[in-house]
Amino acid sequence: MDTTDAREGPLVLDGGLATRLETYGCDLSDSLWSARLLVEEPGVIRRAHRDFFEAGADVAIAAGYQASIPALTARGLTRAEASRVVASSVELARAERDAYGSGLVAAGVGPYGAFLADGSEYTGAYDLGEEGLYLWHRERWQILAGSGADLMACETVPSLAEARALRRLAEETPGMRAWVSLSCRDGSRVSDGTPLRAVVEELAPAHAEGSLVAVGVNCVAPRHVPALVRTVAEAGVDAVAYPNSGEAWDSASRQWTGTSEPAGFGAAAVEWWRAGAVLVGGCCRTGPEHISSVRAHLDRAGA
Repeated sequence: MDTTDAREGPLVLDGGLATRLETYGCDLSDSLWSARLLVEEPGVIRRAHRDFFEAGADVAIAAGYQASIPALTARGLTRAEASRVVASSVELARAERDAYGSGLVAAGVGPYGAFLADGSEYTGAYDLGEEGLYLWHRERWQILAGSGADLMACETVPSLAEARALRRLAEETPGMRAWVSLSCRDGSRVSDGTPLRAVVEELAPAHAEGSLVAVGVNCVAPRHVPALVRTVAEAGVDAVAYPNSGEAWDSASRQWTGTSEPAGFGAAAVEWWRAGAVLVGGCCRTGPEHISSVRAHLDRAGA
């Protein structure tokens, strides 16, 4: 993978931004999730980016996951104001990167399901097809493509249709590279049931011509990642992998269960790299301690 970063080997992504914000006492129960803080407390987002850079991350994913134009205008912002908020997600990450002195900034591009706020980013049960998804994403994509980000992080994509829509947008902005990471129901299928191999084959031409730097998975259980990454690599495509901590959400008790052990997470990241991942990090319930562990384990493995 060609990047503007001079580091050899895999690049380490940051961890769960919302997870970090919650440790500061931020209330993210709002449907805008962390995007609300872009308006109300932008300084706390910079602080979270700083924590991950200091932990060893090479790439900060900006806080744009839930920051879509429709979601923001529904809160009473004008389109111009909403566009400014979307762009500010990248500006905050860039400012902290520049203060830290190194690293890349990826504009966060959440799926349509993040706007719906109904969990459909984990099912792909959308009311829009490929063309509708392309049109829904296009305005925000154009804003972020001109925001000064180094690349775009298309995250938690649950369906073949949305992956195709994002590929089209990436191909239309050749000066801005992107990755597409998918949510998956198991070790072989994305959330809408499409085999991961079929999705990768759809995206492979965009990877070959350079508009997509990687394809992979995020917000999945770590145990599924080796098989998923191998599927991507076997198709000749560079992979990205940033799963959840390993804990599971118990909706009945409304709490996380299971273990979230940074040392084990870091050790597992070495396996993901060996399977073909060139971008490695964490998603929900991973903090700076997980990213420090990933960095240390990859360094010890000679990555």
